[in-house]
Amino acid sequence: MLAAFDPIYALIMLAAVVACGALLRRSQSALPLSREERLAIGVGAFCGAMITAKLPFVLSDPAGLASGMAWFADGKTILFGLIGGYMGVEAAKWAFGIRVKTGDSFAAPVALAVAIGRLACFRAGCCFGVPTDLPWGVVFPAQGPEPRHPTQLYEAAFHFACFLALVAMRRRGMFPGQLVKLYILTYLAYRFATEFIRPEARLWLGLTGYQWACLPLAALFLWLWRRDARRPATTAAAPQ
Repeated sequence: MLAAFDPIYALIMLAAVVACGALLRRSQSALPLSREERLAIGVGAFCGAMITAKLPFVLSDPAGLASGMAWFADGKTILFGLIGGYMGVEAAKWAFGIRVKTGDSFAAPVALAVAIGRLACFRAGCCFGVPTDLPWGVVFPAQGPEPRHPTQLYEAAFHFACFLALVAMRRRGMFPGQLVKLYILTYLAYRFATEFIRPEARLWLGLTGYQWACLPLAALFLWLWRRDARRPATTAAAPQ
């Protein structure tokens, strides 16, 4: 079912996209890429993120999948969106034969975009936490009178802190070529921990589906880190 249009939600999401685009343009200014290559990488990132962010919800709705309406219904997951965006960039680079490492240029802009986007989640009242008696608990009217953990705000603060840290690390030349993987691995650890205060269905061993997904994804990105550490490619200095 499609939700009613909320202009404030839409403005926050637009701000996330604009902020990401502006910062990404600056962070990629020193990369030896043509305009066409930049466009291909951007399209790959966007399509990969959008498709995979919806994929768990689409696959859990067979009727909506058959009709195509599941793609337009509510529900997206940042966890899979980040992974899909990474894979979309890699697919575009493979298709166009691009050998330049671009991950460092994406890390901080994406972290800032997600931080802003989580404020839209708070506005919409989705992605909330379990009930709490802590003084900063928030009542989400659609979920009843109990205050809940504002997990959207926790995550917004987490991603904004990542944004600041990633900007500082890139300027100092830390973890060259690995920053986006560092960001994703950090988020996987954060998401695994905070699932305990989110009302998601528990599967095996009391863990949620997202927690189970975090485990193989963390293993994959640790392997990618190790692989890329042994396979240096062309990079460019960070813009000052």
